[in-house]
Order: sequence, then C-alpha cells, then structure tokens
Amino acid sequence: MEAITSSYITAFLLGLFSTVHCIAMCGSVIGALTLSLPVEVRESQSKMFPYVLNYNLGRLLSYGIAGAIVGLLSSPLATFNGHQILRILSAIVMIGMGLYLAGWFPKFAQMERVGAPVWRLLQPIGQKLLPVRTRSQAFLLGTVWGWLPCGLVYAALAVAATVGEPIKASMVMLAFGAGTLPAVMGAGLFAGFLASMARMKNLRQFAGMSIILMALLTTFWPMFHSNGHDHSVNHIHPHQSELNME
Repeated sequence: MEAITSSYITAFLLGLFSTVHCIAMCGSVIGALTLSLPVEVRESQSKMFPYVLNYNLGRLLSYGIAGAIVGLLSSPLATFNGHQILRILSAIVMIGMGLYLAGWFPKFAQMERVGAPVWRLLQPIGQKLLPVRTRSQAFLLGTVWGWLPCGLVYAALAVAATVGEPIKASMVMLAFGAGTLPAVMGAGLFAGFLASMARMKNLRQFAGMSIILMALLTTFWPMFHSNGHDHSVNHIHPHQSELNME
C-alpha cells in the first residue's frame, strides 16, 4: 500500500516539477486551441476558462486510459516479482527526463517517437474538431491531445507500470495529470508570463534536478525500508528462543 501511495505522490510531483516542459510543449498547443475559439470567448477569461478546463479534462481522461493499459500489460509481472525491475526502469526513464529538462540530455527527446504511430492515427480526428465552438467539442479535442507524443507522459507511464494494476495505474496517471494542471491551465490563460518562465535556464535545471532526486529516492528508499523491515521481522525474542528449545 505504501508503495502505491508513493507512486501517486511521485506521479503528481513529476507533473508539478515538469511545469517548464509543459509550458514549452503544451503551451503552444493550448494557445493554438484557444485561438480557435470565437472572439467573444477569447476576450473574456471567465468565458474562456470552461473551454480550457474541458481541454484538460479530456487530456486527463486519455492519461487515465493509457495508465489502465500499461497497468494491464504490467500486471503479469507481479507473479514473478518483477516490480522491482519496473521500479528501476522507471527511475532510469525519470532520470533521463530530468537530464533532458535541465538541458543536459537533448537526445531523450527521441523517446517521443514511440508514440508517433498512435498520434498519426489520431491527429486527423483532432483536426476535424477545429475550430472549437462548444465545450463538448473542447473536451473531445482534449482527449485527442492527451495522446500527443511526450517524453514526460512516458516517464509517468513508467511510474504507473510499477503498481501493476489497471485501476491503480490509471489513478497514478490521473495524479500526474493533476500535477500538470497548474502549468497547462495557466498556459491557456496567462500564456505570455508563463512562456517567459519556461525560458529561464535556472528554473529548468532546478526542475530537472528535482526529478532526478525524486527518481533516486523512489527507487532506493523502498529497498532500504524493506531491508530494515525484514530485519525486524526475522529478529527472535529471547523468550521465544527458550520456548523453541523446550
């Protein structure tokens, strides 16, 4: 249970710390989506907010579905105690993402090619939903947007795979999506200010180092904790030893 809870927290923080990546990558997307709205909607933040919200709710739904698929695929590993391997692989992906965010490992972006075939199938559907005129249309467009190839999403899916259950893996991805909401929602309402933040080198390096530190903690802390737990379990009380001798 503790491992699953830590996966939720890790996924949420992964989304939160990756704010600069979300703004840089999804900010332009949501900016384009916002520009497709009627002029009277764009001129009022109160009118635009429901559309931006529906974009993101659709995006989170796709994340949840992707998490469930990964959880279903990784669940057989529970029989073979493969979750430790998944945890290490997850940490490697997160470290790669952290180095990429900090600007020290640009080749990590090539990982986004993994989802390119799916995106090629869905992109024409998204184009048919433009221009956006209704909130339901915005929601449907958000569900397509959620499958946009993104290394950050793949890092979160690696975390989701460690829980090995479809429903819980889906919840991990929803936690990740919740972590990205402040940045992506803000990009739709305050694009100029947040875009300038995304270009700050020190901020990107801080976010990248935070993700690397989080990856190391989530991988090695459970190992140390379980070792200490096993030691306490295997300890035999002196009185119990005397009873066994009798």
